[in-house]
Order: sequence, then C-alpha cells, then structure tokens
Amino acid sequence: ASTVLCVRPRGIPEGAMMSKVCGVVAVLGALAVSVQPAQAFTAPCSVGFGRSVAAQSAAGRIPKLGLKVAQAPLAASPRAQRTGATDCKMAGYNIDLTGKVAFVAGVADASGYGWAIAKQLANAGATIIVGTWPPVMTLFERGLKKGFGEDGLLDNGEQLKVEKIYPLDAMFSTPEEVDEVTKANKRYAGLEGYDIASCAAKVKADYGKVDFLIHSLANGPEVTKPLLETSRGGYLAASSASAYSMISMLQHFGPMMPEGGSAISLTYIASERVVPGYGGGMSSAKAQLESDTKVLSWEAGRMYGIRVNTISAGPLASRAAVAIKKGGAGERNYIDYCIDYNIANTPLPKPLFSDDVGKTALALCSDLTSAVTGTCQYVDNGMHAMGLTVDSGSFKEYIDRQSGVPWDGWKPDVGQKKLDAMK
Repeated sequence: ASTVLCVRPRGIPEGAMMSKVCGVVAVLGALAVSVQPAQAFTAPCSVGFGRSVAAQSAAGRIPKLGLKVAQAPLAASPRAQRTGATDCKMAGYNIDLTGKVAFVAGVADASGYGWAIAKQLANAGATIIVGTWPPVMTLFERGLKKGFGEDGLLDNGEQLKVEKIYPLDAMFSTPEEVDEVTKANKRYAGLEGYDIASCAAKVKADYGKVDFLIHSLANGPEVTKPLLETSRGGYLAASSASAYSMISMLQHFGPMMPEGGSAISLTYIASERVVPGYGGGMSSAKAQLESDTKVLSWEAGRMYGIRVNTISAGPLASRAAVAIKKGGAGERNYIDYCIDYNIANTPLPKPLFSDDVGKTALALCSDLTSAVTGTCQYVDNGMHAMGLTVDSGSFKEYIDRQSGVPWDGWKPDVGQKKLDAMK
C-alpha cells in the first residue's frame, strides 16, 4: 500500500487539483504493476556485532542516475555480518560518479568519517584524492601501503585506492601565513605548499577540477578545557581550524568546481546543545560552521552553481574523538561514554557507524539531492530530537516502575539488550 500526499497551491481549485492527482496516481500505478514485488525490494540491512561498539563505529557535471531494478533479493555479505557494516543496496537508483573527482580534507587513517565518505564515493566510481595534516602524512602513507584490511574494503572487494595525497594544514590559507615555528618543525621537514591556496593550485594542475569538496577536519588545542577557562588564543585557534578553514577551502577550490558540484562539512550537536566536556571553543566553532554553511550556500551557489551542506554526525570512536579525553590505562575514553549515552537515549537505539555518514554524504553529492543546499543533515539516530533522556538518574525511579507498551520499548537498556542478543 502507498500513500500520496499532495499540497494544493493557492489559487488552484480543489477539483482541478484532484484531476491532476488522479493522473499522477494512474502513472504510479502503471509503474508499480510493471515491477514484481521480489524485484522491487532488496533484503533489509543486516547488522552483525563481532567487535565492541566503539571499535565497530570506527570501522560530467551532475552525477548520473539510472533506474536499476534488482534481479533478486540481496543477502547481507559475510563482511557485514562480521563488522556491522550495513550492506543495503538501492533497487531504484544506480549512482554513477565515474569521472568525478572528490577531494577529502582531513583524512589520516581508516577510522573517521572522512575515510567513510571517501569509501562511499569510491564505491560509486569517483576518483579519490585527499589532503592530510603533514605531521601524520607519513604514517597515513604507510597505512595505505600496508592496507587497512576490512576498513578499506569497497563493495567490489577491492581496497580503497587513494589516487594522491596532498599535505594540507588548514590553519594556513596562503604561504605567507605559515609561521617560522611551523617551517622549522621537523614534522614538516621536506614538505611545502601545504597551505590551502597552494594545495588547491596543485590539485587544479593535476586534475583540473574538483567535483566534491569534503571538509572533514577540526582542531581545538584546548578542547579539554571548559569554555570559561579557554584562552583567547585557544578559542580563535579552534575557530580558525574548524570553521574558517571551510570558508578558505571554498575560496580556493570553488573556482575549479563544475556547476552541480557539492561541498560538505561535518558538524556536531554541541553547536546547538550543551555537551559538557566538549570545550575549548569547539562548540562555538561548530556553531560558526553551521551558520557559515547557510551563507556559503547562497554565495557559492550563485557564484559557482554548487551546493553547500553540513552533516551533524553522532559520536564515533575515531582517532580524533578518542584524543579529546583519553582514559588512563584500563579506563574508557570520553567518547566511549558518549556512544553508550546515544545508544541508551536515541529514537533508534543502535550504534552509529561511519558508513551511515558516508552514505549520507554520497546522497548529498549525487543528483538525488540536486535541490538540497544550505542544510544541516542530522545523522545521529535521532539524538538531536530528544529533550529528555530516558537514562536520567532523576527519572530512574519513575521509569523503573513503568512496564508494558510502550514503556518496554522505551527503557534505556533496550539498545544494549539488542546488541547483546546479536553477539
């Protein structure tokens, strides 16, 4: 059964509107009977939990879309059952990004959202090039050479191929901004042209264009400090690296982006809600990034014909997230508690995987969202919608007394019980 929802514009008589609706329904009905039920849908996502939740979570001009009907229901691959990766296939659209170039800034390992976005774009055929922070560039190159195992596998069974790695320090927009301390730093030895302008110039010389610009980087040197204890320097550094860098990247990459391209950044709910422990001005930087997304969508849209969106992702045990507040020997990290909190309180009580964000980014780069720009897309299992959390100690006595429908499905341990049952 299907439901058709129509909104009647002002000035159009109801009768005329209904005649148009009937025509649409007739066309939809004709399409529906031409596809067998077994062909219309694939098997539901299958999620396996062989590792800890934190470990699993760390695991032309416009893209061409073609109608493609699956020949048979698809079962979850063995890799999905082992790692928790969601291997759902779309029966309706085949996203083809062949010939497109994606520049992903901020990739340094296989545990973060930037890597997951690169994988999903590569699955669709895009050429992947990345910008990596110079101090960890050698380590990342070693990892690529060795291979990242299951974390690097594409849908076709091959390892993700990064065509080229560019040194990129988003704290510097031009060569003139690079300070002497950085130049003398041995971790930058032998590298040059790692400012944003120089990096963009090298990318243009090598590829001529960038269809998709992914901003997956942030840094707050005083992130462990409460906002009240954050210095001016720490606050401005967080804003510079985490928010202004997006503006600078669009300044220098925008002119080479074909019309219909897409620019995406990553934000966090701390931009609009209080998240104790996420300090050093990082919450302010994310709020700036979200505000800038709206303005940049207007300016870059009118100037270059590209879309600008941001994804508000839930907590993930990436290398950068673990570094916010690392636990001592035998202790859990701050991010681990954030993940558990989300599983206990989200409308969808399950872990958030990096591929969830990767697939959303893929959609935002495709023609499926050709009219979507200036938005903040939440990918957090619904946590952003919550006003009261069910694992609150203040409500424990009340919640413990509740039973039956719907409370049996509202208890904070529902998500963990599901995980335990699937191990």
